[in-house]
Amino acid sequence: MAKDHGSQIKNDDLYEKLRDDGASKEKAARIANAKEAGTLDKGGTHLENRSKDELYDEAKEIGIEGRSKMDKDGLIDAIRGH
Repeated sequence: MAKDHGSQIKNDDLYEKLRDDGASKEKAARIANAKEAGTLDKGGTHLENRSKDELYDEAKEIGIEGRSKMDKDGLIDAIRGH
């Protein structure tokens, strides 16, 4: 049984699995919460299918520095590497 990580983490089992696989606390929480909310598998999830503006907004949300100077491919690489 998964440890209870409080109300901030919506899917404790997935959070623990991601942490065991080496994901940061922030990344594991974002993925676990998105999966639980049903927003992880939304249409257009492939980064290449998103507009540069959408990629920029996501990069801003997750705190990627230097995003304003990146082109679409740079944003994709930065998001994947985060």
